[in-house]
This record gives sequence, structure tokens and C-alpha cells, in this order.
Amino acid sequence: MSDLYAGTPVDAGAQSVFIDDDVIAYINKRNTNFRISTSCGGPVLLPVSYKPAKPTDITLKAGDHLIYISMYQARYIDHIHMDMIPYHIESMIEGST
Repeated sequence: MSDLYAGTPVDAGAQSVFIDDDVIAYINKRNTNFRISTSCGGPVLLPVSYKPAKPTDITLKAGDHLIYISMYQARYIDHIHMDMIPYHIESMIEGST
């Protein structure tokens, strides 16, 4: 796991966020930034082409790219893992390349 901090301690509430190595590899393979936003099933990790970042998002460095976290989700997120990626997003990404 990677131990990353979201922005400054003021922005992140001095909270550490762990990003699984397989999530970082997934993001680097897709060569794009991602965003964690709110869904009816909980937080989801989506490419910014599908769910664009907002100025109020918290930003994390993940490998060569960024993960933006909705300000509404940021207080609850302490671990970013593959279960946050909807199973259908893979076919959407693969179909666009």
C-alpha cells in the first residue's frame, strides 16, 4: 500500500489515505486521472473523462496520475481499493481505446 496525504493538513484534516498498489497500477495503465465521487452504492473511482474533477475536490498523487476526491467523500475515505471501480467501467474504458 502507498501512504499518501491529501493536500495540506488543513485540506485533508491530517488524514492519511492508503491507495492499494493494484489501484495505482490500474490508473497508470489507463494513463489518466481518476475521481472518487458519490454513488447510490457508495464511493466510486471513475476516470475524469467520465466524471470530471471539481474545484472543491481534494487531490491525491497516485503513481504518475492524480485521484480527485469529492469533498463530500473525502472525510470518509481512508483506503482506496479496487472494489471502488464499478465492474462495468472496464468495458467502457476498453471500448474507447
